[in-house]
Amino acid sequence: QIPKIPLHLVTASCPSIATYYQGPIRHWHQLYDAACHVRPAMGISPSAWEEAQRCMGPEQASIVIVAMLERFAEIRSPGGYLRALTAKAAAGEFSCGPMVMALIGRRSAA
Repeated sequence: QIPKIPLHLVTASCPSIATYYQGPIRHWHQLYDAACHVRPAMGISPSAWEEAQRCMGPEQASIVIVAMLERFAEIRSPGGYLRALTAKAAAGEFSCGPMVMALIGRRSAA
């Protein structure tokens, strides 16, 4: 299931991921590759990543990872944060859209 939020909006709101991916991100599978690459550097365990993908789908889980990267300095426990968002997703109470829109709001306010 492809997220309802456009990929170009995700990459515009999360420019830090470009540091970890060679070339422009133009397809969802490229965002997924980038998230897989940056996840270990963020200290997120393979099991937390696998559970996020299972509950959110790989595309939405990838959006969450790259959005977390933008706020990495503010997140004390990236793995714990991802697990909390995964639990919300499993309960049907999470969408990555507001997360991306908040990052856009922060960028335009800065």
